[in-house]
Amino acid sequence: MRLAAPATLLAQSSLLAALPPDVHERLLPHFSLVELAAGQELGTPHSGPARALFPLSGVVSLVQQLPDGDSGQVAMVGREGLLGLPLVMGGDAMPTRGVVQCAGYGLALSRERLVEEFERSGPFMRHLLRYTQAMITQISLLVVCNRHHSIEQQLSRLILMSLDRVHGHEVPLTQEFAARLLGVRREGVTEASGRLREAGSVACRRGVFAVQDRKALESRACSCYHAVKSEYARLLPVHCTEGHGAAAPRPALPVLQPAPAWGALAPAA
Repeated sequence: MRLAAPATLLAQSSLLAALPPDVHERLLPHFSLVELAAGQELGTPHSGPARALFPLSGVVSLVQQLPDGDSGQVAMVGREGLLGLPLVMGGDAMPTRGVVQCAGYGLALSRERLVEEFERSGPFMRHLLRYTQAMITQISLLVVCNRHHSIEQQLSRLILMSLDRVHGHEVPLTQEFAARLLGVRREGVTEASGRLREAGSVACRRGVFAVQDRKALESRACSCYHAVKSEYARLLPVHCTEGHGAAAPRPALPVLQPAPAWGALAPAA
């Protein structure tokens, strides 16, 4: 069963919103609205995605796990992009796993429809290639960031990148999850959070970082934050990483796939 998503939903994805009307008309009947629950895993490494996901709200972290069990965030995806790039890059299997960092909604599109539109070699292909370049920049900078910058700088960057992809001034993020994403000890995040709180940059309560002074937080973040943001703004015509503001409206459609049954990045049963 499929549900045709109204055009107003497409506007909540900056990647889809940048496409011309004829592409919208071709793709619109094939999208399915799905719910993304915090902590939910979207597929596993080396599995072949069955569908691609265009987030409308919320944040998904791409996490790489090492053979010894250690893991860390290598990229972040919000409504500026999609999950499932291997489908159009020819590699099929996902090298990372997606973990929902902040709950939200997304539009799922089948592998066949995604590849068919990409192979038309039109605006859709050009937009996805530019997005791929932006993602490569993000991954490259985060690798260097995690090696050379302090936990406080990394945490500030993580909060800011998340804030840019959600609505409002609060980022749902536990210190434990932040430590997992940064690949550091929980105690390090606790100490860094305390310094940010003392500086008046954020207020911390259970499971939430509330940004009180964005400029102050930006001053404590490393240069990687602005470098990633600038590259996205340069490459993507409708760059949607300025999410802080009024709360997002809840999509007015029923959810086809509840969180436990999600299979957008996992092989079909």
